[in-house]
Amino acid sequence: MSVSFEPVKAGTSLADQVAQSLESSIRQGQLRPGDRLPTEVAMVAQFGVSRTVVREAISRLKSSGLVESKQGSGVYVQAARIEPLDLDKTQAASQEAVIQIVEVRRALEAEVAELAAARRNPEDIRRIHAAVQALADAVQQGRDGVSEDVAFHRAIAQAARNPFLLNTLDYLSQILAGATRVTRANEARRTDFSTAVTQEHAGIVQAIEAGDPAAARAAATAHMNNAISRIRQADPAFWAQDGRRLAQVLLPDAL
Repeated sequence: MSVSFEPVKAGTSLADQVAQSLESSIRQGQLRPGDRLPTEVAMVAQFGVSRTVVREAISRLKSSGLVESKQGSGVYVQAARIEPLDLDKTQAASQEAVIQIVEVRRALEAEVAELAAARRNPEDIRRIHAAVQALADAVQQGRDGVSEDVAFHRAIAQAARNPFLLNTLDYLSQILAGATRVTRANEARRTDFSTAVTQEHAGIVQAIEAGDPAAARAAATAHMNNAISRIRQADPAFWAQDGRRLAQVLLPDAL
């Protein structure tokens, strides 16, 4: 599978940025188990970093069990260690399924935001702000911003300093990304929706940066509640034309 990457930016650890970009591609299924990563030379060129940075990033992915080296062949994505969720095909690709997944996100994101506000450090704040900017850039460039949106929420999860929560989000990442793809496509159809999302993200970041756990939990909960409301308000034509097609990623066979 051919995957390309954007150059990383100065600020946050370059190795962190490269590792996060690669991990995001793996978690979202752009790189699947058995796929070989681009060569070291190719990644140096695409990310605009040194070989040392690329090697450090790959080392981190190996430590996480996401990739493995094969002597003389390259670095490959490892197969998942647990089975995908067993979802009912007749229900998975539906508007109600997307809402139910956002309900799951609501429980997780509220806890993550509260912990992040209590435990974040300056590096976390820089990472979160970089994710916000990457999302804004994606929207400005006319892209759907799905991977950047997922990366934003994952940056907050990293600040929560709870590996079990982070691993749970990673396990659910493809399903969550599928639901995000639907919600963002719906929100892109209305300026008031997209503006509200930007403001809600800003509210979460502000509460985390201020070190206010209660406000962060409330902001994250409100964001998920509003996402559900926006899905319920979606034009029926959206679901008929785009929503159901985008939600196909929620089916077990797509996982």
